[in-house]
Amino acid sequence: MNTPLTMQTDTVLVVDDTPESLRFLTDTLESAGISVLIATSGDAALALIDHLVPDLILMDALMPGMDGFEATRAIKAHPGGAGVPIIFMTGLTESEHVVRALEAGGIDYVRKPIVVEELLARVHVHMNNARQTQGSHFALDATGRNLIAIDASARITWATPAAERLILSLEPGWSRVEGRQPALLAPLIGRLMQDDVPAGQSLRLETGGGEAIELIAVGRRRQNELLVRLNHLDPQADIARLQQGFSLTQREAEVLLWISYGKPNRVISEILSISPRTVNKHLEQIFEKLGVETRAAAAAFAVRVIAQ
Repeated sequence: MNTPLTMQTDTVLVVDDTPESLRFLTDTLESAGISVLIATSGDAALALIDHLVPDLILMDALMPGMDGFEATRAIKAHPGGAGVPIIFMTGLTESEHVVRALEAGGIDYVRKPIVVEELLARVHVHMNNARQTQGSHFALDATGRNLIAIDASARITWATPAAERLILSLEPGWSRVEGRQPALLAPLIGRLMQDDVPAGQSLRLETGGGEAIELIAVGRRRQNELLVRLNHLDPQADIARLQQGFSLTQREAEVLLWISYGKPNRVISEILSISPRTVNKHLEQIFEKLGVETRAAAAAFAVRVIAQ
């Protein structure tokens, strides 16, 4: 499969098998300055997404062959289409069809006959929301952090590239697109998804050779989605990298390591069997050597060195 291209202007893919609807929607969207792509079937939409990624998809619910519900599920399982908002267009009035549309991965729906002003308002809102989400994901990706998002069914719906690489090192052949959990992490993910798990709760899995994987509940982005941080704990190797990278003493490197793992001073003092005051003194030396003023900046420097 080729890497799909991202469109540079506002682009909507219209999936509909009715020529009259296609003409009406094309005229409406183009009059609002939006570029339009057309697919007359679910199969054609999937083939197009192999090459081009639109900003939004307008999906007809009822089409011959692959209907809109099936096409939406397939698009959401596609690497290029996973983050694209899909608005259903339907003349169906039963609530069960609306539920089917949302369960398939649709983000909204409009009823036929379509009201132009309503359609354009929904299109602009969902395109803007999608861009904000993509921008947030890009910012997290750029930090090099191992972050994943888990939905109510304990499925990983999003992951930073660093997190995907880490999971693949544990379970070669795993793919987020397939919708399955990494078998090794599944028990820990299940425990973190419990409603009463507080932010900051951590669970550890020993992987042998003094190494471990730690899962930390960062918080809930929304009611049914939990953001989790993964730490690959290889203390001896990481300490050596930090010493070499920043000319730190052994103890300074140890303190910086646990800061990069997200541990507060109180926990670091317990791990290293030193007082919190001593931790603070080491932090002062670390800040000076790294040329930073905050824990967050020091942690970011450490993460980049450890990830190399």
